[in-house]
Amino acid sequence: MGRFQNTGQPDWDWWGRVWPTPGATLRRLGLAAGDHVVEIGSGNGYFALPAARVAGPATVYAVDVDAGLLRELDALATTQEVDNVTVVEGDARALPELLPEPVDFALFANAFHGVTDRAAFVESVAAVLADDGRFAVVNWRNRPREETTVDGEPRGPPTDLRLSPAETRRAVEGSGAFRLAAEVDLPPYHYGLVFER
Repeated sequence: MGRFQNTGQPDWDWWGRVWPTPGATLRRLGLAAGDHVVEIGSGNGYFALPAARVAGPATVYAVDVDAGLLRELDALATTQEVDNVTVVEGDARALPELLPEPVDFALFANAFHGVTDRAAFVESVAAVLADDGRFAVVNWRNRPREETTVDGEPRGPPTDLRLSPAETRRAVEGSGAFRLAAEVDLPPYHYGLVFER
C-alpha cells in the first residue's frame, strides 16, 4: 500500500502558526485525562506529545509509516520527559494489527482527504476503539487553496481534494459504526468532527 494521497509533514514552526496551542485544540476535541489515545499519522509528534500531557498517565500510541519521523518523536519525548508515548511503525489501514489494546480516542488530522478507501479506513479505526470511544477527524475547510495561506503562501491540500464537514460526516457515518457527536471550529482554516461509537 502507498501513502495516503497528497500528505506531507510540515515542520513544528509551521504547525505553530496554524495551532499555537495544540493541547488546547485537543481538549476542544474532547480529549481528557485518562484517555488511551491513538494518533493516526502522528509524524514527529506535534499532536502526540501534547496528547500525552493531556491524557497522561494513559498511553498515547503514535502510529506512522515513516520510521524517521517516529525516531524524532521518540527523541523529543525523551528530551521532554514524556514517558507515556509509544511509537508504532505501520500503516494506519492495519490498526487492529498494530495496537495491543482498545483506545478511547483516535485522532486523524489533516489527512482524511488523502484516504482513497474511506470505508475500510473507518472500519479499521472502529475496530480499535473501546465501546464508548471517540474518533476525531480534523480537516482543512473546503475553501480554495489560494485562500488558506500561512506566511503568505497557499497551504493545505489541493482545492479539489478538500472535504466539507458534511462530506466527512457522510464518509465516517456511512460505516454504520459512528455517529456525529460534535463539530468544532478550529480557526483559521480547519474544522474537527468528533464521532462516537
